[in-house]
Amino acid sequence: MDVIQKQDENCYCYVQNRTIHLQYLWSTIQIKVTSREKFRFEPISEKNNCQNSETVFDFVACAVQILWKPETSTETFLRIKQYGEDVCFKIQPFKIEPYLVRVKREMLDGKLLFLFVAGIFLFHFANSLSRSANFFYLSGIILGVLALLVFVLLTLKRFIPRHSTFWILMSGSWMVSLYFIYYFKENIEWLWSEHKNYLLGYFLAVGITSFAICYQHGPLTTELSITLFTWMLQLTAFVLIYFGVTIPQVAYAVIAVSLCSKGLCYPLGAACHIARKMKHLFKSKKLVFKYLTEEEYREQGESETIRALEELRSFCRSPDFPSWIAVSKLQAPHRFAAFVLGSPHVSLAETKAHEEQYGIGSFFLEEQLFETRAQSEQDEPANEEDEENENETHTQMPFPYANELL
Repeated sequence: MDVIQKQDENCYCYVQNRTIHLQYLWSTIQIKVTSREKFRFEPISEKNNCQNSETVFDFVACAVQILWKPETSTETFLRIKQYGEDVCFKIQPFKIEPYLVRVKREMLDGKLLFLFVAGIFLFHFANSLSRSANFFYLSGIILGVLALLVFVLLTLKRFIPRHSTFWILMSGSWMVSLYFIYYFKENIEWLWSEHKNYLLGYFLAVGITSFAICYQHGPLTTELSITLFTWMLQLTAFVLIYFGVTIPQVAYAVIAVSLCSKGLCYPLGAACHIARKMKHLFKSKKLVFKYLTEEEYREQGESETIRALEELRSFCRSPDFPSWIAVSKLQAPHRFAAFVLGSPHVSLAETKAHEEQYGIGSFFLEEQLFETRAQSEQDEPANEEDEENENETHTQMPFPYANELL
């Protein structure tokens, strides 16, 4: 923490640390300038020519910074990433009044961490989110609020005859939208404190209009539009990942790993498909049936009976069950109510009677045994009589050639 107090015009520079430490991955330097009188805060860029920018993001930031004009205020807040270019700015007070420059290091910036996690989530779920109707409407509302010109141009695309004209207008609309986004980001506190009602009115009106237009056109249906929307979400995810960390090399590595993990899905899916096909080819087509033993049959019957009874109790307790109609048709309502509350569905007397009737040593078992014995005894004499009759017929049968032989 450092505090600098001055009252004349001065330039300040923050020289970046060139040694990379991973503990500063989401660390930022926060600079706050405050004064009782208005002053002018003017950023000073070493790269006056935007053509020397290394990346597209640096080019866009340089172009927006050229368009952005310094504003006068009594308080300014600046957030600097831990690893990047050296940042310089100039403070021009209008009156001889002291101002304070406070410098503070924040080890874990919540905004950076949120952008990084949101980028990872958006990239890996871009395919499923592009097919969601709710996410389509939400994206339309966000695009309409943050980039109104781009949203209007996309809505009026059918009225633009040439594609070249459309893309020229789209490029200009994106530049203007980025300028307004940058301006809003730099002056969000002042706008919210001074023009809160106008901001809320703008968000509400543009949000409702954007939702109505998206609802009128409906969600995406063709595979080409869904694929383009998926690519746009993945590109947005890369932007969030890049701005979500302070070390650009780490952002490039995460983007490369994400692309490789996404690209590995296709060869892995193809390998799994080939493995399933080979498994079906070498698998025996003969069906193997497994029969239950008597003990497994009894256990399965008991468990399924208990489960069915619990389902019946839960259904009877539900408000949709016609309780009065059921009670009017029952002969023993008290017993039914006890069953619903958890009592057994078979009473002790019924269990005892069943055991006496069908258990070991029961009358039913004895009758079955005696009937089988009587039937076997009746069958045995009948078989003996049949055998004797057959023997008699064999002995009494005349032999036609007996006299001749004798």
